[in-house]
Amino acid sequence: MTIALALIGLAAGILSGMFGIGGGLIIVPSLVAFLGFETKQAIGTSLGVIILPVGILGLLTHYKAGNVNFQASLLIAMGLFFGSVIGAKLVVGLPKDVVNKLFAVFLVLVAIKMFFGK
Repeated sequence: MTIALALIGLAAGILSGMFGIGGGLIIVPSLVAFLGFETKQAIGTSLGVIILPVGILGLLTHYKAGNVNFQASLLIAMGLFFGSVIGAKLVVGLPKDVVNKLFAVFLVLVAIKMFFGK
């Protein structure tokens, strides 16, 4: 579980560094699809990753409802920290049209996964 959480953070970090995306598109679906989190707990945990300044109010609301796993948030945040640097370095050297196509393919894959479920 610890390794899976760190890998989700790393993937979110790399894709965030490459495409500016993270929590809602990577972390939440990954926690639900691969680690069996309930959707509300995945959202609360994702907000725990981005606690300041963006997610504090949403995090507090989810915390009060019991939907935050702080240990998972910390492990994912560590992956994001390192992954965002890796992703940014990967994408900086790529031509604009390649980045656009990679992002489009990624979005289609996420949409297919969400549409057809597990």
